[in-house]
Amino acid sequence: METIDLIALRKFSKATGQPTHPEMLDARPIEHVNKIEITEEFITIEFNEVTTRYYNANEITKREWEYKYNDDPELVAAIAKVIDLSRKHLTVLPENVSCPPGCAECCSGYEPFVSTGDLTRMAEHLGMTEREVMKEYIVERPSADGYHVGWVRKVTDDVNDKCVFLMGSRSGRYYCGIYNARPGDCRDFSPIGCQDVDEDLPRTSMFTPGAAFSPKKRRKTRTKL
Repeated sequence: METIDLIALRKFSKATGQPTHPEMLDARPIEHVNKIEITEEFITIEFNEVTTRYYNANEITKREWEYKYNDDPELVAAIAKVIDLSRKHLTVLPENVSCPPGCAECCSGYEPFVSTGDLTRMAEHLGMTEREVMKEYIVERPSADGYHVGWVRKVTDDVNDKCVFLMGSRSGRYYCGIYNARPGDCRDFSPIGCQDVDEDLPRTSMFTPGAAFSPKKRRKTRTKL
C-alpha cells in the first residue's frame, strides 16, 4: 500500500499551493459507506454515520469525501467500468417490480384518497349516483382545494381492515372488485419498496379473478300520490 509523506505536506499541496499541515489531514479509513454520488466532474462519498441519542432528540453526524475525479485517469477508468455494468444490467429489474398475484396487502392498512374524478368514474362504473357512492363507500373529508372528497371506506372502522371493494377469500386469491374504476391513489401505487408484501406467495402464479363488486341492493321508495 502506498504511504503518505506527511512531512512533505508541511510545505504546500501541489493542487492548491496552500500550506498544509499533517493535523489538518483526515486519514481515517472510509468505512460504513452510506451514499455514493457521481456527477460528470465529482465523486462524493458519505460514510461513517454516527447517531448519538438523547432523551428528546437524535444527533446524526457523518463524514464526507469529495474528489474531482475527472482529472484522475485511474478513477475515470474505474467509473467507466461502473457505467458499463449499469448499462449491462439496465434491463435487470428488481424482484418486487410487480406484486405477487392475489396479495392485496396494500388494500389493508392503506387508505387511498378519492378525487372528484375518481368519484365520477366509480359512480359510472357502479351504476350509482355520486351522492350514493359517497354515502356507501367513501369516508368524507373535503380538501381545501376541493380536489379530494375523502378516502375509500373499510369493511369496519378498523384502519387495518380490508377495503370494501376487495374481493376474494384469502391471500393469493384477492382481487379488486372495481379494478377498472379504482381511485388514482391505487393506480399510482408501486410495489417497489413496499414492506407489506406477502412473501409466501409465488410471483409467477396466476389466477382468474371472480365476479366484479356488486353494490348493495337499495330499496325502492314508493312515491305517494
